[in-house]
Amino acid sequence: MIPQWQKGIVQRVEQATENTRRYWIELPETPVFDFKPGQFVTLDLPIHEQRNKRWRSYSIASSPDSGNVIELVIVYLEGGLGTTYFFNEVKEGSELVVRGPQGVFTLPENIEHDIYMICTGTGIAPFRSMVNHIKHHNLPHHQLHLIFGTRTKADLLYEDELSQLETALPNFKYHPVLSREDIEGYDKGYVHGVYEKLCAGNPNAHFMLCGWKMMVDEAKKRLLEMGYDKKAIHLELYG
Repeated sequence: MIPQWQKGIVQRVEQATENTRRYWIELPETPVFDFKPGQFVTLDLPIHEQRNKRWRSYSIASSPDSGNVIELVIVYLEGGLGTTYFFNEVKEGSELVVRGPQGVFTLPENIEHDIYMICTGTGIAPFRSMVNHIKHHNLPHHQLHLIFGTRTKADLLYEDELSQLETALPNFKYHPVLSREDIEGYDKGYVHGVYEKLCAGNPNAHFMLCGWKMMVDEAKKRLLEMGYDKKAIHLELYG
């Protein structure tokens, strides 16, 4: 059943990077907003006369905590109607129209494989939700590798939090990858070379890909060429 539309109230806005903001949204009509890590919400924004052209979907970046406040992380896209509205009009106290949760890009009920979470940009959102959920509930898991690609160190989202999770969450490894900077302690280049090296010779690997279509398509192609079954590759496209 498709969830009903409801009111959302923006509680807080924070500039995360030069072109990315974090938005905390309360859903006052729902005392407990129950969702699975990796799911998304859809917003009906006043940006077009046709309703379906007003809809924009964003993965939930926060993890379920039995409350009714969710976090979204949104990057500004030049010329994008949705993000232009968000960056110019949406402030603390703004009201939004929200529907959700929806989506099947979620963790398996039993984590029986090593999981490689591969993302770029705001594609980090569902993985941040998943990893924190695993930690908060002490869920049994195998190796978890989060491979996060951006252009520069300044573009990395949740950098301190994810670095600290390496210590706090057993079998979790965070791999930031920078394509336009060469900094000690960070992988240089693109995400593809990193996950190919990490998963080489590991038949127990499952992959979750989230980000821009070009990266996701390339990663899927490479993983299939490495011999992995398409059932072991799960996708969530942005843009």
